[in-house]
Amino acid sequence: RRVHGVESIPSVNKGELKCDKVNKNGEKNNLVLTSWNVNGIRAWNSKNPWEYIKNESPDVMCLQEIKCSEKELPPECSNLSDYYAYWNSADKPGYAGTAILSKKKPIKVTMGIGQAEHDDEGRVITAEFDKFFFVGAYIPNSGRGLVRLKYRTTSFDPAMANYLADLDKKKPVIFCGDLNVAHNEIDLKNPESNRNKTAGFHDDEREAFGNLLSRGFLDTFRELYQERKQYSFWSYFGNARGKGVGWRLDYFVISKRIMNKVCDSVIRGEVLGSDHCPITLFLNL
Repeated sequence: RRVHGVESIPSVNKGELKCDKVNKNGEKNNLVLTSWNVNGIRAWNSKNPWEYIKNESPDVMCLQEIKCSEKELPPECSNLSDYYAYWNSADKPGYAGTAILSKKKPIKVTMGIGQAEHDDEGRVITAEFDKFFFVGAYIPNSGRGLVRLKYRTTSFDPAMANYLADLDKKKPVIFCGDLNVAHNEIDLKNPESNRNKTAGFHDDEREAFGNLLSRGFLDTFRELYQERKQYSFWSYFGNARGKGVGWRLDYFVISKRIMNKVCDSVIRGEVLGSDHCPITLFLNL
């Protein structure tokens, strides 16, 4: 489908996005949270993503890799009638960046994790609500040739884990975003050819993610679907998406003590518009 000559995100019927599942307490969801790496918000916006967002209707949404300063946002992004919007852009133009859109005004919004050496790329944004912290992140990619692997796994990842653990002492944490790691072999199509060669599937990255989980957090999708092979990222090269050659790089990670509140954790692989698809968490809090 094309809108004004630009390839448009196909319509996804609202009924297809509905969650009828209940949590372990038998409760239906009263909270919908979405995360999406948009791979450049200006290009993404030109594909008319707002119909999907209207139908999904998340209460809170995190966008990653916006690649745009707040003053350069498309009008549709800076004039949102249904959402309070908070933008954390990188110092470097056209690079990284995150945002939170929320129907309810948060108690407080924090940019970064409070450490200057990690906060100049706009990678983390936190919204505090009455019952939880919502943390959105675009974790550094280790890069071609794994040039940022050491920084990522020995500096950024431990600092991020400490930040989340400190928040978790105050109230439950819902941590989401493009975490740039396929934790286990089931989380990517070709584990053998990528292990310790490709960013996102190095043993050090996987171990760092495991270390985070060991501090009282759970990967919601994998908790619910231990054997499901489903991906959230596909390279633009070689028709990877069409061939099903993908990676699960996008996560909702939550404090272990609220897993019983989760109704479902889904990957919206049918929603186009980026090299990542959105993911959504349904819960009752």
